[in-house]
Amino acid sequence: MSQQRPPTNELNNILDFVERTTGLKAAFQEDGVVEIKQSLDGKSFYFEAGHVSEVLNRMDSDGRPFIQINFKNAHKVLLTDNLVGFKPSETWGLDMSRIPKVVTTPDLMSVLDAIEDSLGSDQAESEVEILKKVYYSILTGAEKIGFELPFERRCLERLMATKIRASA
Repeated sequence: MSQQRPPTNELNNILDFVERTTGLKAAFQEDGVVEIKQSLDGKSFYFEAGHVSEVLNRMDSDGRPFIQINFKNAHKVLLTDNLVGFKPSETWGLDMSRIPKVVTTPDLMSVLDAIEDSLGSDQAESEVEILKKVYYSILTGAEKIGFELPFERRCLERLMATKIRASA
C-alpha cells in the first residue's frame, strides 16, 4: 500500500479555496494528482501537486476572491468561484490581442456556436477560419494546463464534416 505524501501549504491553500467555492470540487489522489472539477460544464482540470510553485490569493475588480496558481513549468491558472481560467495558446495567423487574455472551457461552446452561426453567412469562409483558430487556441491552452478534452477536439471536425455534406 503506497503512502500518501502530506499536502504542501500551497496545496492546502488550493484545496481550502476550492472547498469555499460554489462551482468547483477537488479530489486529491494517492499518486499526488489533484483533480478540480467545474460544476458548470463537468470538465476536470488535473495537475500534480508537486508541480505547484506558488499560490497567490487575489481579488477581481468586483471584490470577489480568486487564486492564481503558478506551476514550475511557467503555466498559470486562475481559480474563481465557478471556473478554472487559463491563457489561450499562441496560434499562427491569429491576432492574440483580439481574444481575451484568460479563457475558460465554456468559451469553447460559445466559439462553436459562433462557427455554426457563421456557416450560413456571406463572409462565412474567412470568419469561420478565424473562429476555428480561436477554438484551437482555447482548446490547446486548456490541454496544456491539464484539461483532457477529446470530445471538444473532435467537435469542430464533426461540425465541418456535417456542413460539407449538407452543401454537397
